[in-house]
Amino acid sequence: MSVVSANGRTVCVIGGAGYVGNVLTRRLLGAGYHVRVLDRLIFDHGAAIAPLLEHPRFELIVGDLRDPAAVDRALAGATDVALLAGLVGDPITATYRELSDSINRDGCKAVVESLDGRGLDRLVFTSTCSNYGLRTSDEPATEESELAPVSLYAEHKVELERKILAEAQRGVDYTPTVLRISTAYGLSPRMRFDLTISEFTRTLAAGLELVVYDADTWRPYCHVSDISKAVMTALEASAADVSGEVFNVGHSDENYTKRMVVDVVQDAIGGTGKVTFEEGGRDPRNYRVNFDKIRDRLGYQPDVRVPQSVAAVAQAVQAGAYDDFDQRQSFYTNHTISDSALGTHPAAEGEG
Repeated sequence: MSVVSANGRTVCVIGGAGYVGNVLTRRLLGAGYHVRVLDRLIFDHGAAIAPLLEHPRFELIVGDLRDPAAVDRALAGATDVALLAGLVGDPITATYRELSDSINRDGCKAVVESLDGRGLDRLVFTSTCSNYGLRTSDEPATEESELAPVSLYAEHKVELERKILAEAQRGVDYTPTVLRISTAYGLSPRMRFDLTISEFTRTLAAGLELVVYDADTWRPYCHVSDISKAVMTALEASAADVSGEVFNVGHSDENYTKRMVVDVVQDAIGGTGKVTFEEGGRDPRNYRVNFDKIRDRLGYQPDVRVPQSVAAVAQAVQAGAYDDFDQRQSFYTNHTISDSALGTHPAAEGEG
């Protein structure tokens, strides 16, 4: 049975048991929201979200976003939706292309199409700065810059952005907002080590050799707690400021090349890491991003910076917190899906 939150709002977080979702869910609960998570739990089988099951304002629905009955159940009585779900990242969507089409494109579109008329207040969709792809301009990308996705993951994000913005133009009874988030980093209850900063940090802090391809390509980064902060900022801003709007999420100081990330990690571990730089990587993305709009319009600023987080992750690795990485790579990465999950509609694993 649902429990009404102290502030009267119930946020349905679709994909709330993922890397970002675990942090967002805890932040929402801390702010007094009721939180209902819809997630298929395909990577960690719910281990990270399980401690919240005793919380009086938390509900978990284990289900598939492509199942209308599961979506109806998750949205019943909800005031707001945070849509984080999908197969997340370029490698997994390239490996499971048909599944990505089914979940990230068709499934998410069906969810969006079902929202009007439910009496919702807000929809916040976490898109990605990867939509900017391979930029020829040296200027940081703004929300008005051309989108040039170079991966299936980003292509689906662009399609869903356009769907949501078209719904806003058509006129819906809720306020939709698109957040283009930077590449996530930082500690989370559902930790991932297949994202650049965390991967580099774990590898070098564990005393392993790191091979870095295309070291001088740029990418923006944002801590998982600050991504969660941005979602809450969009939920709580005035409708006039966020309705039908797109915001880049991050900070201009958080644009880094891979070589710069390596330098930060080396500083954190005393310069002892062994690194080999190679050319000819398979990831052509190269872009910097401007974050003035979200700062100026919504007053949003990230709280965490890369060196601070790298030090925390390195300390955790060196303390043995992730010594089981080799035995549990599917727990700490989003690269593969088990055969059993493939046969049971594996959707709704969160963004990040």
